[in-house]
Amino acid sequence: MSRRQMVRPGGRSARVQEAVHAAVRELLAEAGRDALTVPMVAQRAGVTPSTVYRRWGDLRELLSDVAVERLRPDAAPQDLGGLRGDLTAWAEQFLDEMASPAGRAYVRDALLGDPDGGNAGRCSAYAAEQVDTVLARARGRGEPAPGVEEVMDRVVAPLMYRVLFRPAGLDGAYARRLVAGLLDG
Repeated sequence: MSRRQMVRPGGRSARVQEAVHAAVRELLAEAGRDALTVPMVAQRAGVTPSTVYRRWGDLRELLSDVAVERLRPDAAPQDLGGLRGDLTAWAEQFLDEMASPAGRAYVRDALLGDPDGGNAGRCSAYAAEQVDTVLARARGRGEPAPGVEEVMDRVVAPLMYRVLFRPAGLDGAYARRLVAGLLDG
């Protein structure tokens, strides 16, 4: 089990995690990624470097852990009253967030410091939970809706591929076409 997957109880452990995460975010904004070091983070967080190394292993794993937390959605998807509108709005927002310079950096960090794939799984679960919310709402209104995995395969996966490997010309129209292809096909 990697350090990042350990259950982090409240109390001191939670305070250390929050202090270290906050230090990383502040230092990234102030000094940039290339200048960041574990001793800088530890000093800013008020912990020893050994605490950071013991908990996260190295800077790459720490950046990955911070990125995964930053990629966690902070609100439920919009409810516009219908599956097409809800899923389209969610896909456009997802694309906008992931394709932004900050989003792309977080995705890269989340994957680079993830030797066992746990962070990738967490990020995927965040998207799947959001999609499930949209689909459950639609079913609750009596609308037919595809399954979560179908949306992940036909909307989320192509969006992420383009964000990571072919971002040129990527815009909301692409997200709208993917949703339309899913719902109309």
